[in-house]
Amino acid sequence: MSLRDQSRALEARLKAIPSEIVAELRPALMKSAEDLADKMRALVPVDDGDLRDSIAVTGPGETTPAYASGGGRRTASEAQALVTVGNPEVRHGHLQEFGTVTQEAQPFMRPAWRIAKARIERRIARAIGAAIKNAGGRGNA
Repeated sequence: MSLRDQSRALEARLKAIPSEIVAELRPALMKSAEDLADKMRALVPVDDGDLRDSIAVTGPGETTPAYASGGGRRTASEAQALVTVGNPEVRHGHLQEFGTVTQEAQPFMRPAWRIAKARIERRIARAIGAAIKNAGGRGNA
């Protein structure tokens, strides 16, 4: 299955989630995206600066900044939060991450994801479980 097909399948599955559950999931999504962004900022190969400061979180239903990759065109679904790197003056995050012919890669995005992934998955699973339980409780009232 191609990446595009996988993306469409995921989008269809996300749209099938009841809105009550999605609403309860939003805080966990935002906390997870902020945690990932914080880890990326900690791992960026400089202590401070434009690249570090360009890391941004886009919440559910919001549109990515116009300067991000695909920017201004990507709107997070109600069950997504996105983390982007870059701004009009800083457009080299991908070059830092993957390197160039003359510059060795200094990854910070993918390592941050690897560090944060298990915790994010647990947080979101707990939020989904709690939302389902709460929805079930409302249905029995």
